Amino acid sequence: MHPNLGILSITFGSIIGFGFGTWTESLSFLLVLMAVDYVSGVAASLRDGKGLSSEVGFWGLAKKGLMLLIVIVAHRIDLVLGADVAMGGAVYFYIVNELLSVMENYGRLGLPMPDRLREVIRILRNRAERKDDDPSK
Repeated sequence: MHPNLGILSITFGSIIGFGFGTWTESLSFLLVLMAVDYVSGVAASLRDGKGLSSEVGFWGLAKKGLMLLIVIVAHRIDLVLGADVAMGGAVYFYIVNELLSVMENYGRLGLPMPDRLREVIRILRNRAERKDDDPSK
């Protein structure tokens, strides 16, 4: 392995560890959903006849990057407070957000969405809305 590649790997791993702490399956799921949302959004735009816009694509990626920054901030809040809730809440909020966006993109593409998946997303959305209305829940 080239020495610079090793240094790059260590640097990247350190940044990830500092930003997110322990890597979790929910973080992996969020990243997968972000990729699926982006790809399905591009496909839906092509299907709608809107074509591709580098500016729209840039802002779509920028939003996803900003979502990850919020997750990093939430992790740092957890560390400061000695709690373990802010990061998990942020990750699950964005998971639901991405699932809803993927559903919308699939609808624009005319693709069917399994009923069971629709139900799970509806339940997650309702839980997230209840927590927004009453933080004690």
